[in-house]
Amino acid sequence: MNRAQALSDDTQQKQHRDIAMSKTTFVVGLDGSEAGARALAFAKDRAKAVGDCTIVICYVIEWSPFSFQTPEENEKRHQRREQEIAMARERVLDPALERAATEGFDVVGIVRHGDAADILESLARERGAKQIIIGRVGTRGLKSRIFGGVAGRLVATASVPVTIIP
Repeated sequence: MNRAQALSDDTQQKQHRDIAMSKTTFVVGLDGSEAGARALAFAKDRAKAVGDCTIVICYVIEWSPFSFQTPEENEKRHQRREQEIAMARERVLDPALERAATEGFDVVGIVRHGDAADILESLARERGAKQIIIGRVGTRGLKSRIFGGVAGRLVATASVPVTIIP
């Protein structure tokens, strides 16, 4: 291979990288609620307006490593985790992915365990997302009152703009 061919190959690789990096990505938090469905609808509208776009739909199963469990619960934890992931995919994520793909959107589905705000922010960074879109859900219990809800924590800590859909 001569120098001209090597430059040409390097140029083609750079162009491919630039094209891949120029694609806009939105991360959407989906939880099975009406507010989550509105967040996904908003993301689809934005994707239509932007054009070349990927929508990363994420369902987060809230889980804390600091919860207290008995030794028996720890033994069953992995099995329960796998069941929760399968149920989230079957009931919420897969139907949303199917509908969006049928409508012509480039979509990716992810189910993770953990803190929703942390996971959505992490996904946004991993995927180079331009925006995180979530639904606003009312305060749920003591934990949300003490530590703040997902929306409030995301707005305070996210590295990209966060849109909260009522």
